[in-house]
Amino acid sequence: MKLLIKIAYDGTDYCGWQFQPNVRTVQAQVTAAAKKIFGFDCDVTGCSRTDSGVHAKGFHATVTQKGKDNIECSIPLEKLPKAFNAHLPDDIAVLGARYVSDEFHARYSVVSKKYIYKMHIGCERSPFDRHGALHITSKFVEDYLDRMNDAAAHFVGTHDFTSFMAQGSKIEDATRTVLNASVTVSPNDPDILLFEVEADGFLYNMVRIMVGTLLEVAEGKLSTDGIDGIIAAKDRKKAGRTVPPHGLYLECVNYPDNI
Repeated sequence: MKLLIKIAYDGTDYCGWQFQPNVRTVQAQVTAAAKKIFGFDCDVTGCSRTDSGVHAKGFHATVTQKGKDNIECSIPLEKLPKAFNAHLPDDIAVLGARYVSDEFHARYSVVSKKYIYKMHIGCERSPFDRHGALHITSKFVEDYLDRMNDAAAHFVGTHDFTSFMAQGSKIEDATRTVLNASVTVSPNDPDILLFEVEADGFLYNMVRIMVGTLLEVAEGKLSTDGIDGIIAAKDRKKAGRTVPPHGLYLECVNYPDNI
């Protein structure tokens, strides 16, 4: 059996999830913690490759003995999160653990992922959101929330999202299925907007480009029905700007019920 752990992390001080030489990554921290717990080298495989500065609330990763498809562990399952957290920095936490089959893959077994992008639209910036939300200084048109939601509805469905993929990306098949996309006001703060999007997969910078495009709709620079034309163009230059990573959160990952 493989060990599947649920992880939350503040990505501010990390160059993303994935291992990179000579920089600090979340994967490196979790892998080091696993070795301390189990006493042998481990392979830690993540569900996604979050970028530098991006956060996660429901990231998942499998842990196996290095070079094997399983792991042997004498520690009770319910005690493993606490064992991991004793060896992790304060900005990373393991929230839960369970066993899955040897055939399970943290990334390729995913049914869908949900991201949330957080925007602060107050007149003045908030020191508490400096690492967790994009401060919007531009002026919006009067009905901006309705306009953003009308535009976001055009993302839903199966499309070639080349226009919403970072230039230079080597991915050849940019077709993804977006299950839902919407913009809401946070129930906890009227100055916070939340863009929520769920899909079967995402391209490099896809969510951040979606948000940048929706902001241009809110600013009156793009029409709500212009999204269809941007998608059809398959041209990154047609979509809006790429917003910074610090407002982006991997909210949850969904797997088949029978794992």
